[in-house]
Amino acid sequence: MAVKPFKLAVAGLSALGLAALAACGDAPSDSNGGDNADASFKACMVTDSGGIDDKSFNESAWAGMEAVSDANKDIDVSYKESSNTDDYDPNLQASVDDGCDFIVGVGGLMSANVTTAALANEGVGFAIVDGSPSDAEGAPVDTSNVYSIQFDTAQSAYLAGYIAAAQTQTGTVATWGGMQIPPVTIFMDGFAEGIAKHNEDKGTDVKLLGWDEAAQTGTFLNSFEDAAAGKSTSDTFINQGADILFPVAGPAGIGALTAAEEAGDAVNAIWVDTDGFESTDYGSKLITSAEKGLAQAVQDAVQAAYDGDAGNGTYVGTLENGGVGIAPFHDFDAAVSDETKAEVEALTQQIIDGTLVVESPASPVAP
Repeated sequence: MAVKPFKLAVAGLSALGLAALAACGDAPSDSNGGDNADASFKACMVTDSGGIDDKSFNESAWAGMEAVSDANKDIDVSYKESSNTDDYDPNLQASVDDGCDFIVGVGGLMSANVTTAALANEGVGFAIVDGSPSDAEGAPVDTSNVYSIQFDTAQSAYLAGYIAAAQTQTGTVATWGGMQIPPVTIFMDGFAEGIAKHNEDKGTDVKLLGWDEAAQTGTFLNSFEDAAAGKSTSDTFINQGADILFPVAGPAGIGALTAAEEAGDAVNAIWVDTDGFESTDYGSKLITSAEKGLAQAVQDAVQAAYDGDAGNGTYVGTLENGGVGIAPFHDFDAAVSDETKAEVEALTQQIIDGTLVVESPASPVAP
């Protein structure tokens, strides 16, 4: 089951085809424009930590930037990399100083920084990925020039949790996060609820390590880059009997995949954000991925800004609009039963039509 193409809720804007991600190689910390350097509209991106080739949200967002530039030669795109949170403000200010018309901040941790920059530069358009305008304490702030791009990934993670419960051989699976922030815990909540659904419907007793949804407590690295810590955390869960891992940690999640590979055929994983079969080197260990259509959302947001339609709107990706979904099973297609596939399809439709509600304290509010 693949993620479907979707549209932003902007009048008159049609979804553009997603262009292939260009090879980034050893990307510099500052990309000063692409093939459209003489274009009339400058769209700029500030990454979260993890780098432009993080196999996750930064890389997906940049794919959307490149796609819109490929489709519209009046739009030139560039990015500035943040190695840590201290880089957010200077990178945002440098983007303003560069004359960027629209600036995309990638990651909910940057919400307050983007909001501050937007309030100080009302003639510039901004977007926040995985966040909304807020102050340093997280309180909402009214702005006229910040577009919010969010995803109800509890829905796709619910399906992933159900699949994990159906596929486990040990009866134990595990999840862990990079940091305890809403864009992370929303995945973990959905995953837990999907497991609970399987237990309820099928009479199983699959246990989840690493996250207690009721208490909202669990295992976090406090890093999105530390793959070594991700591996040691995953090794611990494997030693406790987990045979399916669900890391929600950007590039640090690669540690879970290396741990699964070292454990042999008995341990596998489920990726987040992108189709990990395509974006990582560990496709043979990935049953599926809980995806969000970040590239397309960023592409559409930049085009909307170019058209003058972005403003301070909100986009929330859901199963209904195709903004989130489950990646194909790839190498595991034969291992996942037709019964499970049919059940996942039925659950998907129930979530879409509202007869099944997946709830998380971190779920974004649809406009």
